[in-house]
Amino acid sequence: MTAGADGYRAACQLGRTGERSARRLGRRTGGGPREGPRISVPRVVHMITRRGGSFGLAAAATRAGIAALRANAPGGRGRWERQNYAGRTVELYAGPAAVAGAALGAGRVRPAAGFVVLAAGACGAYDDVAGAGDPRRGFREHLAALRKGEVTSGAVKLFGISAAGLVAGALLEERLPDKALAGVVIAGTAHFVNLVDVRPGRAAGAVLALGAPGLLRQGAAGELAAAAMGAAAAVLPDDLGERAMIGDSGAHALGAALGAAIVAGNGRAGLLAHAAALVAATVYGERVSELARSIGARK
Repeated sequence: MTAGADGYRAACQLGRTGERSARRLGRRTGGGPREGPRISVPRVVHMITRRGGSFGLAAAATRAGIAALRANAPGGRGRWERQNYAGRTVELYAGPAAVAGAALGAGRVRPAAGFVVLAAGACGAYDDVAGAGDPRRGFREHLAALRKGEVTSGAVKLFGISAAGLVAGALLEERLPDKALAGVVIAGTAHFVNLVDVRPGRAAGAVLALGAPGLLRQGAAGELAAAAMGAAAAVLPDDLGERAMIGDSGAHALGAALGAAIVAGNGRAGLLAHAAALVAATVYGERVSELARSIGARK
């Protein structure tokens, strides 16, 4: 009996050891039953709520700004009207309103993002006013004028947004290379959105299209993308309907908000890739604008 009992216990022990070995092997090789990824419902609800809040705040603030400016029209209504590419008279309220809405939505998430949106919008507004009669377009022409000793509104905008982007990048990132790359991405995105603002709805539409994937990112990246999209969505109907124009102020502000979202959602490799693409878009700015002009054009 003793020998039989000992043999039975040894067999049981061997069986348990084999089961543990099989389980370990299954974990290593990916075989065997495994639990799928657990989805936390409260976490998903929290993400949706935060993004919805950023989107709604930016959109509501932008629409409220448009209504307030339209009701008061500081300086007279004539100051807030301009002819678009087709010779139609459009309102300019959407630009400053988009600046305020995007800055409020982004600043709620990251104060540095709100700062750079305001700064980019202010530089764009300066160019809208001071450069209204200047036929020169593109940074190359403005830099050529600067080499001759003339400081154009476009040059002021270029250096102002670049400086603001670097400041925001320094506040949003920790390591020096990342700070520099973040500055390039923010300023470059602000410029890119302005490059495509050559026909109604192009700039706001670009922000909505490029910002949508960012909604899937966790943390500040998703909320910043939602803020940029909220302000863009608020101005899109009037912009597409050729009732309003967002101008350089609105385009640069929306671009800066989108750039902050890109920075928040990427590591160094992602920042480097975005920076390279944006520098290329700047170098070939005329082609980018021409492509945006041709999209949806009637033949």
